Amino acid sequence: MKIISDTAEYALRAVVWLIQFPDQSQTTRQIAKGTRTPLDYQSKVLQLLAKSGVTKSQRGNGGGIRLNVPPSEITVLDVINAVDPIQRIHSCPLGLKEHANCLCPMHKGLNDAVDTVLSAFSKSLVADLLTSKSKSIPLGIEIRKPSGDLEKMTG
Repeated sequence: MKIISDTAEYALRAVVWLIQFPDQSQTTRQIAKGTRTPLDYQSKVLQLLAKSGVTKSQRGNGGGIRLNVPPSEITVLDVINAVDPIQRIHSCPLGLKEHANCLCPMHKGLNDAVDTVLSAFSKSLVADLLTSKSKSIPLGIEIRKPSGDLEKMTG
């Protein structure tokens, strides 16, 4: 079961990767390789992140991509919303006129569940994915710096 799209997951992987390199820009190729994502797809994701202001990019020699926001201020929801926001149910997905002003119990329940997910993502900092005590690798990408350095970067 997927709650977020591949696009959103690739964006989260990219941001986690960039958090590890606070003082240097990364190329799209470096990010794609480090996050195990397809280069062309990651390129499009990185364009969306830059358009939203989460990252910034600089062309030319010594250029590349880096975070535009301190890691301690980027939530999982910020990243998801930058590339592929989770959809809410505002009207009956079946187009039933009798549900125009009020969702049926099933769709209201689904919308309430989405609200719970959005709330959880809005309280989760991407940087916390790197400092978690879990033995699992965050989003399946290689962690490049020791946790002490990460704690300095994330506040």
